[in-house]
Amino acid sequence: MALQAIAFYLMALITLASGFCVVSARNPVHSVLWLILSFFSAAGLFVLLGAEFLAMLLVVVYVGAVAVLFLFVVMMLDVDFASLRQGFARYMPLGLVVAAILAAEMVLVSSTVAGRGAAKASLGPMATGGAPANVTNAEAIGRVLYTDYVYFFQAAGMVLLVAMIGAIVLTLRHKPGVRRQVVMDQVLRSPASGMRMSNPRSGEGIGSGEGIGE
Repeated sequence: MALQAIAFYLMALITLASGFCVVSARNPVHSVLWLILSFFSAAGLFVLLGAEFLAMLLVVVYVGAVAVLFLFVVMMLDVDFASLRQGFARYMPLGLVVAAILAAEMVLVSSTVAGRGAAKASLGPMATGGAPANVTNAEAIGRVLYTDYVYFFQAAGMVLLVAMIGAIVLTLRHKPGVRRQVVMDQVLRSPASGMRMSNPRSGEGIGSGEGIGE
């Protein structure tokens, strides 16, 4: 129990420190690296809470996709971060008000959830509706997701597929003068259309318009 407490306080401290470094670092690449560290520390906190599925999602989705995407965007785009920081002091009061409201909402929600959990615990283990003790968190979520909500899961996958196809179509540009691969022409190609025999004269060679493999 003492080891879990030490791990909790250590990872919580790392999460808070790395989160502060994200917003205070002058180099945007360093900010992204601090963000990745905060994600890993938050995933460790989820593991300590017994929510290993949420920890896996945090590492796979946010660290493996979002943070890496941020890093590539920051490294590839020439963004003038000095001009972005000029209006920071002007919007500071509004930001503090929004942060105070969010903090109050988080305290309200956490107190409500804690009270509800205490009420369920007083009713006994059968009233909580939780998973059996020998089933892991990821297995319990998988059973519910692929049995009761399998059609919604497939529909969400189709929506993401359509969104991916739409993004590819919108960003696809056909430039003139660029030779593109036509798979159907390659599949239907025959020896008669794909090869031409030439008999050049001695000493002249093959011209630019003749040859083998045109």
